[in-house]
Amino acid sequence: MTRLVRLYLASRRTPMAAAALIMCALVLRAALSRPWDAYGALQLPLLFETACACVIAVATASPFGELERAAGRRLPWLRTGTTTGLVAVAAGALCAAGIGTHLDGGGQSVIRNLAGLTGIGLLCAALLGGALAWTGPAAYMLIGIYGLYRQWHGPALDTPWIWPARPPDDVSAALCAGLVLAAGLGAAAVRGSRIRPE
Repeated sequence: MTRLVRLYLASRRTPMAAAALIMCALVLRAALSRPWDAYGALQLPLLFETACACVIAVATASPFGELERAAGRRLPWLRTGTTTGLVAVAAGALCAAGIGTHLDGGGQSVIRNLAGLTGIGLLCAALLGGALAWTGPAAYMLIGIYGLYRQWHGPALDTPWIWPARPPDDVSAALCAGLVLAAGLGAAAVRGSRIRPE
């Protein structure tokens, strides 16, 4: 079993993905040490949360295609465990990067936004394939930036489905992001990343 897990993690380039997530957090830490106007400070964390979600979604791609799907019953558990582990690494690294800085929304907002964006990326991986899984979080980031713009310039959008523009303690926004993550994890576990024909 240990060998199977090790081979699965290597096939998904999980160590490289984890290193990329930590690098995103280090760059965020460096960016947070510089002065930002209030509007820029609202948008900055969203950029890095989106980058982390894109890394996690792209890491779902399988280099083995249909052969892997015939490999056994453990595949959904491996998919879920790997994806959940990468989300935990990203959330921990981004929250640690914000310690002692003026991270807008704090850890609550980071975890909520990362969860929802990752769910969008996982759904895109199931629909479009791992190579194009980044398109969903990137497109939603533009929606989130627009929501933040409206929050700053008014009138603010009040839908919880645009969770980056909601306050960190907004329960309905957290539930929406959590539902999207649950749907994405379900799609990743059952279907995995779509195999695109060559």
